[in-house]
Amino acid sequence: MNKKIVILGAGISGLSTAYLLDKDGYDVTVLEKNSEVGGSMESIWEDGFMFDRGPNSGLETTPLIGTMVEELGLQNQLMYASKEGNRRYILRNDELHPLPMNPIAFIKTRLFSPIAKLRLFIEPLIGKSNDGYYQSISEFVTRRLGKEFLDYAINPFVAGVYAGNPEELSVKSAFPKLYALEEEYGGLIIGTIKSIRKRKQRAEKSKQSARMFSFKDGMQVLPKTIANKLGDRVIKSSEVTALKKNGERYSVTYNHNELSKTIDCDILVSTLPAYVGSDLFKELDEKLSNHLSQIYYPPVLVIFLCYNKTDIAQPLDGFGFLIPAKEKKSFLGAIWSSVIFQNRSQTDKAVFTLFVGGARNPEVGNIDKQELIKKVKDEFHKLMKISAQPTYESYRYWSKAIPQYNIGYIEHENYFDEFENRNRGIILGGNYRGGISVGDCIKNSEVLSNKVKSL
Repeated sequence: MNKKIVILGAGISGLSTAYLLDKDGYDVTVLEKNSEVGGSMESIWEDGFMFDRGPNSGLETTPLIGTMVEELGLQNQLMYASKEGNRRYILRNDELHPLPMNPIAFIKTRLFSPIAKLRLFIEPLIGKSNDGYYQSISEFVTRRLGKEFLDYAINPFVAGVYAGNPEELSVKSAFPKLYALEEEYGGLIIGTIKSIRKRKQRAEKSKQSARMFSFKDGMQVLPKTIANKLGDRVIKSSEVTALKKNGERYSVTYNHNELSKTIDCDILVSTLPAYVGSDLFKELDEKLSNHLSQIYYPPVLVIFLCYNKTDIAQPLDGFGFLIPAKEKKSFLGAIWSSVIFQNRSQTDKAVFTLFVGGARNPEVGNIDKQELIKKVKDEFHKLMKISAQPTYESYRYWSKAIPQYNIGYIEHENYFDEFENRNRGIILGGNYRGGISVGDCIKNSEVLSNKVKSL
């Protein structure tokens, strides 16, 4: 506990790790390049509307989230999604179909054909596959559930979670719990039933059953509150320029207030995005730099739109909708933000968050943003039966959005482990290890803090 710990990056991964270590009496300093903490968690109020420009919510998959909320005094800020947000829609043939959430709804739905429904019943008879690290989620789902289920359930789901392509994502790296159902139980349906008991024993919830949460002033409330709790142990506007190993310790050089400063530490935890870490670790380990640089982050354009409710003919009774690639639209889907969390706008308004690009449409970075937004709005208006232009709009472009756990990602993961074993005192973390969601990052902060404590 007398060791000095430096954490690079004040996103939710770095701050949660720092919070846990500080709580146990460890000497922690967090260095953050930007003037605000939170990383991709950006929440802004503009003209009476709350716009989450990165993650719009989290899932309460680990008890640590509730513990942190209570310890940080955020009970009055915490919000759970409305019941209306439980309904999810999928677009097929320019019509929004509710995703069936129970057997009766599945039988009645027009989202899947009768043949696709019958195909699902033979899933328990399908045998196990080879190594899932080198098998795409597309191959896995097609083999177990059929092509139509891939096209109209998994393809839009993957776009909504990863902004990714199911043909490229590794099933075992990107969706380890899904693959584990086959690996441990022999099938998805049987595995889902049997795994419920295990999750209860671990006090965990599946992402399907976990409650969705946010905060009255947006998701950035959580990292900002942690940073305020840590006080001067979080140094913002501090871009790290060099790392050096000095015997068993490490020197971190960074620019702050136009001055170059150096801090020495016993343990260095990096929660920087992989592409940032690639440049930083190059002199220390060129092979690590290569692995980090190969992790793909597709671009994503996030559009925020507000309308008068009287101009919308589509019933606002759900979370939003996702668009399969087969539907050939210019955006990935839309979240009905003011339905899920009802303080996001005035009562006579409705606000929506739309997502464009991702691995499906990486050319989004080279297209004129205003022309693209106009095209997206035209398609959105038609699908939602909107008769007027938005009363307010905004957008945020992320040139590198979400790390893709593509086929063969295990080779990166294995090298990260090897690097940490050879460089005792350096720990690699962030959303390119152990999951991309807010819940994953918070859960993995326990893993990072325990690694620190073991050194």
